[in-house]
Amino acid sequence: MNITKATTEDSRLLSEIGKEAFLQTHGRSAPEKDIAAFTAKHYTETAFFDELNNPNNIYYLIYSNDNLAGYSKIAFNQTHPNIPEKHITKLDRIYLLQEFHGQNLGTALFNHNVALSKKENQLGLWLYVWTENEKALRFYKKSGFKIVGSHDYQISETRTNPNHVLFLKY
Repeated sequence: MNITKATTEDSRLLSEIGKEAFLQTHGRSAPEKDIAAFTAKHYTETAFFDELNNPNNIYYLIYSNDNLAGYSKIAFNQTHPNIPEKHITKLDRIYLLQEFHGQNLGTALFNHNVALSKKENQLGLWLYVWTENEKALRFYKKSGFKIVGSHDYQISETRTNPNHVLFLKY
């Protein structure tokens, strides 16, 4: 296993793995045309290039035996109205391809992000998770997260998916 910080040179890789992982997890969460439009907008090489050029966005890639298995995106000092702490990290994405589930890679990537957050003197970590993603919910609750609110995640102009707001205080 190897975790490396992503650069703009990784935009194509991130667009490919990002779209695949999103479809594996959320592909049936909305009508096909809405999912297709969402991925066409958010999971392009250009979209990732732009995000990687924003210094607030920090991406990490995780490899297993030289195979890209997943990635994460965090941003420090991202407050949320349901969380009183001010110096907190948003775990914006953490995706692992299904073929790599059960190898503790997701846990390793998660722990890597928590360590980075603590190193930056953050007081906790928060994220959105789809209410029907039971595997992710079990993982986060087991890791000490508490549900602190809800959020409607916009997939298209006519479709939102219900999400929990989860928070882990250090």
